[in-house]
Amino acid sequence: MRISYDAKRIFHNNTGLGNYGREVVRILHQNSNIERFFLFNTKKSSLENILPQDKVSIIYPKGWFWKKLSSLWRMFAINKQIVLDNPDIYHGLSGEIPIGLSKKIASVVSIHDLIFLSHPHFYNPFDRLIYKLKFKYAAHRADLIIAISEQTKRDIIKYLKVREEKIKVAYQGCNGAYKIQYTEKEKQQIVKKYSLPSEFVLNVGTIQERKNVLTLVKAIQHTNLHLVIIGSEKKYAKKVHKYVDDYNLDDRVHFLKNVPLADLAIIYQIASVFCYPSICEGFGIPIIEALFSKTPVVTSKGGCFPEAGGPHTAYIDPNDWEQLRDKLQELIDDESLRNSMIEKGYNYAQRFSDENVANNLIELYKSVL
Repeated sequence: MRISYDAKRIFHNNTGLGNYGREVVRILHQNSNIERFFLFNTKKSSLENILPQDKVSIIYPKGWFWKKLSSLWRMFAINKQIVLDNPDIYHGLSGEIPIGLSKKIASVVSIHDLIFLSHPHFYNPFDRLIYKLKFKYAAHRADLIIAISEQTKRDIIKYLKVREEKIKVAYQGCNGAYKIQYTEKEKQQIVKKYSLPSEFVLNVGTIQERKNVLTLVKAIQHTNLHLVIIGSEKKYAKKVHKYVDDYNLDDRVHFLKNVPLADLAIIYQIASVFCYPSICEGFGIPIIEALFSKTPVVTSKGGCFPEAGGPHTAYIDPNDWEQLRDKLQELIDDESLRNSMIEKGYNYAQRFSDENVANNLIELYKSVL
């Protein structure tokens, strides 16, 4: 089997969509007999070095014109180069399929979320229009749609008017770094490196409005808890920093960014509780990163969150900081409850193992051939 991938985000996105693409290639490379991976990239990237070197071909735009206009190349000119490699399947990893893709090549598209349609106030009108056009075309053109959660599948049916039988749910996995048990020495080195408190609540993700970290800051305000927030910052982060400054929380709210993967995985294991009070997600990978790290999780009710967290995660109203405060305090105070959640959450996370993710994807690929 020979698979072509839209790899722009694999090489130029360090977070969600990029992680998804890199994990798809890594997991399938290690757990399947795929003959060749063709990764279509717009330009050189330092991330190329972290991918397996055998069985992987990285393909760039041909000619100075398409190198300059790489967005247009991805939209339709890429087709000529795709055909030259004679792949069995083209897989758009981030909701896009090039216009005019040969009908002789089976096509699959992964759709992670439709938040720009379900929660449009988080996006500007121009972005909403472009995303809608791209996603609608891809959903109706592809032979198969992979939704990363049942919630996303429901949204695809509702907003893109696609028949249900064309959509299959395939959960994603997480990096193997979160599945390693780190030593006490390694943990203490990280505590020292980042000046971490001895006990803290952890939040990981881009600091933007829909991630709702301000509610978490308010929740720890009237407690003695420390909060460690790790992620890049959008405009919304200014509001969070202002609140921290206004209420003199600087000594208990700690911001980190550009944390290497190996360090982040250890910080997950050091944390007392992982909290993810997001308003909306396609799935919520940080939740399963925490479950694999054997850290109890508190996250939002409804949506996709129970799919990621399972029955033994704690769920709260993401708009109720008092409820969140009480739940966090309960977990900090009750070691027995934390241990129970850790054990059961880790067992639940095994459904997102590399082997399960690979088997699901291979079966879906076979179904379109």
